[in-house]
Formats: sequence, C-alpha cells, structure tokens
Amino acid sequence: MPFTVIMPDSGAPSALVGGPQTGLPGSNSGTQTDPKEQEAVYDIMRATGNDWATEIPNVCRSRWHGIECVPDKDNVFHVVSLSFGSLSDDTAFPTCDPTRSSISPSITKLSHLRTLFFYRCFTNNPQPIPSFLGQLGSSLQTLVLRENSHIGPIPPEIGNLTYLTVLDLHKNNLNGSIPHSLGHIQDLRSLDLSCNKLSGSFPNITFPSLSILDLNQNHLKGSLPISLLSSTSLLKIDSSRNRISGPIPNLNNLENLILLDLSYNTLTGPLPNTLQNQRSLQALILNGNPSISTTIPKDMFLGLNNLIILGLSNTDLKGPIPESLGELAMLRVLHLDGNQLNGTIPPTFAKLNSLSELRLDNNRLIGPIPFKRERVWKMGRKLRIHNNLGLCYDEKSGLGDDLDSLASAGIGLCDIPKNVPASSVQHISTLDYGNTFNSTIKSSASPHKKNAFVGMITIFFFVSCLL
Repeated sequence: MPFTVIMPDSGAPSALVGGPQTGLPGSNSGTQTDPKEQEAVYDIMRATGNDWATEIPNVCRSRWHGIECVPDKDNVFHVVSLSFGSLSDDTAFPTCDPTRSSISPSITKLSHLRTLFFYRCFTNNPQPIPSFLGQLGSSLQTLVLRENSHIGPIPPEIGNLTYLTVLDLHKNNLNGSIPHSLGHIQDLRSLDLSCNKLSGSFPNITFPSLSILDLNQNHLKGSLPISLLSSTSLLKIDSSRNRISGPIPNLNNLENLILLDLSYNTLTGPLPNTLQNQRSLQALILNGNPSISTTIPKDMFLGLNNLIILGLSNTDLKGPIPESLGELAMLRVLHLDGNQLNGTIPPTFAKLNSLSELRLDNNRLIGPIPFKRERVWKMGRKLRIHNNLGLCYDEKSGLGDDLDSLASAGIGLCDIPKNVPASSVQHISTLDYGNTFNSTIKSSASPHKKNAFVGMITIFFFVSCLL
C-alpha cells in the first residue's frame, strides 16, 4: 500500500528522541514529560483503545513507536508527533480499536504537536473530522487522516492550520465542497483529498508552494481554476474521475510537472499545441474525455523526452498519428484506442525500443505494422491493434516466420497477389490480444511502469483508491 511519507522534522530545537527506549542516554535521569501533555496523551490513548499507555509513568522516556518528543531549553520534554495505525510489519504504530475509537479533544493540549497521523482507525465507528483540530494551528505541520471512514464535510476550521505542509484525507467518505478556508494554508506542499465524495466547484484558491495535488475520484465539477494550478513547484496533478468540464488547462508554466492525470472527465479540446515547457513530464493521461474531439498537433510532443506514459484513449481524436510520437525514446505505455485515427502507424514507431504496451484498437488505421517480430512478441497481450480498417505486416519484418502463430493470429501480408481475392486475406487488425491492465499510472500490473517512477518523488507514492 502506498502512503504519504512523513519526513523527519529537522526544524526541532533538538534532535528527535529515538524510540522505543526505556531511558535517554546522556540525559538527566529526572527528565520528565510536561505533566499536562502526559495527561493529554493518556486521554488520547484511551480514546483509541490503547489503555495500556496509562501505566507508563513518563511517556517521553519509556515510550512506543508512534510518539516522538523533543526537549525544551529547560530539558522538559514535549510531544511533537503522534501516529496510529499499522502501515506494515515494519511500521507498527499503535492500532485503534475500530469499534470505539475516537479523537480525544485533549489533543488540543499538545501545543508543540507537529505531526498527527491516523490510519484505518474508525472504520467501524464512522465519525466526522473534529473541528477542534483547527486549534492546533500554531504548530501542526502534517495532518494525515487516511482511510478512516470519516463522514461529513471537511471542517472549515482546518484552514486555521496555517503551518501545514501536508494535508492527507485520502479515501474517506467526506462530502460537501472543498472549503475556501484551505486557501489560508499558504505553505501547503501536498494536498490529497482523493477517493471521497466531495462535490461542487473548485474554490478559487492558491497554494504557492504546492507540489502534490491529488483530487481523483470525487464528484467535483466545473473547470480547474488557474489559481489552483499556479504553483510552479507542482510535480503531480491528479484530478481524474471527477466531473470536470471546460477546456484542457494551459500548463505551460509548470516546468517541474511529472504527472498530469485528468482522465475520465468531460474536458473539451483542443489538445495543447505544445507542451515543450513540460520537459520533466513523465505521465500524461487524458483517457475517457470523449468531447476532446480534435486532431493531435504534429509537434505536440516535441521535447518531451522523459515521457513514459501517454494515455489518449476514448477522446474522439481524429486524423493521423503524428510521427513525433516515435521520437519519444523513453515511452513505455501508449494508449490511443477508441478514437477515429486514420492513416498508417508512423514508421518512426519502429524506434520505440522501450515500448511495452501499445493500444491502437478501434480506430481506422491501415497499412503495415512497423515493428519487428521481437517487439511484437515482447508486448504480447499488451499489444492491441484489432478493429482497424486494414493493418497488415511486411514480409521483410520477420513476423511471418512462425506460420502456426501467424494463422492463429489472423495476420496477413500487406502485398496481396492479384489472383488472390482480398477477402481471403486475414489481417492482424482482426486480432484481440485479450485482457490488459488498468490504463492509469496507479495500476500495479506492469513492472515497467513501477520502475519508471522509482525515486521520482520523495514525499509521496502514487495511490490507488481501489485498494
């Protein structure tokens, strides 16, 4: 499972105390946790079903994985991080009792708290996100309430957390609109509201430092406001599977953008004439926007030398496939199926040596397949070129060397002898290579796609709402 990564807090007045441990090496044996914070931690632990913690006389000295403390100048320890929920065997934060857990109001007594993390804590006891969390505005930097089955709207008081850099509310049952008050969080770097039931239009807000914007799988409508996409530090924009309308936004100022997924909305064309400023772009996914209905500009992909995934399925594209696509040496996944593309497959496609998945089915393509036998065999079932007007293979390509496979696949030669009726020739365009994996970057079926993004972004992993 992918998660928001909480980086160590380097801004602390002293190094974070390591844990778990029974003492603090080199520290005064009488060092104590702030008494008010100690009682607050007891309340918080009881509210999550972790009553065992109340037996610990000094939570910052004899502590568990999931609580972090730092000393002040008087060597009194303060709680700066609380985390709940087992992410993996290696990250075993205290688990929550799913039938009775809640977030205690005593959390507001932790005036030094920088990180608050709850994962799958309230699944059998759905509850709203408590508005009193907004009282942590003087210190809180990371708020993660992930897959907790939270209900109701996002409380506008979250906008009081003006020091937040990470807000992750992924995969709950939140409804209502995105609060305009979130615009008060000017230092926000990662905003993940994906996999909820949020509705309404996008608020006209700006996050100058935003790197990650993930709003996929909601019910949001209207156009994407320019203000929301104005941060030049954006690395990832995922607003797929909403009800977004209007033209495809102009993103030419986003020179650092790595992933753009606007698939399965109702966006309209034209496609951007050039994306040349997005030289870092690795994934461009616009699948399932049937009203784009335009031709692909022949120079649209010039300069996108890092592009790995391109999805333009079911967008009602017309005209020929531009030869410039064949110049994308890093391209591994290309989806152009379900359109009205005509002409031939560009001969430049023969240079796509990294290509591992190609969908050209359900178009109007004709002419020779520009691949050698080894490339076709490598793609296997991930090559889909059926339901076209007349694709065929060149005898010199080597595709006809195995007659048994050729017959079963229905592949025919491009050069038809005059004394042979055209109707008797079986073309490769009749072949359906079977099931293929999910068309988005969030699929885990292809190791090629996984490897392409290793080390790409250090503060998040790509997520799937279907896990």
